[in-house]
Amino acid sequence: MIDTADSARSAHRASFRVERQGRLSQLFAEGEWTVRDAPRLDSELGKLDIADANEVTIDGNGITRLDSAGAWLLVRTKRDIEQSGKRVREFLLPEIYAPLLNTIEQEHNAPPVVLERRHGFIALVGRVGRGTIGTGQQGYRMLGYLGRFTIELMEAIFQPRGNLRVAALFTQVEEIGINALPIVGLLAFLIGIVMAYQGADQLRRFGAEIFTINLLGDGILRELGGLVTAIIIAGRSGSAFTAQIGTMKVNEEIDALQTIGINTFDVLVLPRVLGLIIALPFLTFYADVMAMIGGAVMCYFDLGITVPAFMRQLHEAISMNTFLVGIIKAPVFAMIIGLVGCFEGLQVERNAASVGKLTTRSVVEAVFLVIVIDAGFSILFSILGL
Repeated sequence: MIDTADSARSAHRASFRVERQGRLSQLFAEGEWTVRDAPRLDSELGKLDIADANEVTIDGNGITRLDSAGAWLLVRTKRDIEQSGKRVREFLLPEIYAPLLNTIEQEHNAPPVVLERRHGFIALVGRVGRGTIGTGQQGYRMLGYLGRFTIELMEAIFQPRGNLRVAALFTQVEEIGINALPIVGLLAFLIGIVMAYQGADQLRRFGAEIFTINLLGDGILRELGGLVTAIIIAGRSGSAFTAQIGTMKVNEEIDALQTIGINTFDVLVLPRVLGLIIALPFLTFYADVMAMIGGAVMCYFDLGITVPAFMRQLHEAISMNTFLVGIIKAPVFAMIIGLVGCFEGLQVERNAASVGKLTTRSVVEAVFLVIVIDAGFSILFSILGL
């Protein structure tokens, strides 16, 4: 039985032989040309010697089984022969393997990649230049997108034709606002604790622990409450906008909406951006409250300041302007996050990699713009004395 099995395997083993007729060499391939014998065949084909032949015929009619590894070896052998200046007169294979051979020949038709040696400094300057031009173009497109959003919004308000879909708007308010309460509240509470602890640690050196409450009031209500909430929402909802719209574009759902005459801006962009503009101020207020609660808890356990004393000092430390300075920035942050998220979603190409790439880009752009606008607000309020 063992001898029979060994003889059967040897009968199917891949092999080739070369026969010469004058200036013509014939390469006969036989057996199972599969990945199992590919290393051996690769080594043996590398030693193939047809130096005195002008023409070569490759006859693979004796092949009983062929996979992509074997097909590639045959194709590579053919190309090596042609590159050596010989002509391949015929390349014969059983008809059943013709599609596989054609695929291998087409997919390996590209020339080898040659990496160009570049001067390091010149390459750096080139990357900086391309990045600058790309940033300028991106800003120009986003500016045009902002203009379209303004026009669509004005039409929805002053010339209503069913542009604004109220059900979709409230769905977005629920998704962006109500569903985000746990994560926003938890992070704001922890930020209040951290600020109170760090502030008290520094002010204790001067015997001014009570002014930790002033630090909390100004820091949270004017800056951190709105800024941290906007960053959380940019990562949570802004990325979701890009991924949702981008996936619709990959699945050609947006093309289907345009085909049946639906304005995709009204359906996809307006409800999301307006929902975010409505929800973010309330989330900012909620974050302010949770951060102050966290600060009060830390002041009680670390400094022994009771809640009534905390509230009295907070009342003296802040005014309505302090609260309004933080809240008034929230709608602006919301519009930036929403527009960037939807804009990048509409830029997605029809592949999964583009969805991930532009989702990441939307978060980075939204966070960057939020921080830049917040810095601008700080300078403006400082000039106005608010």
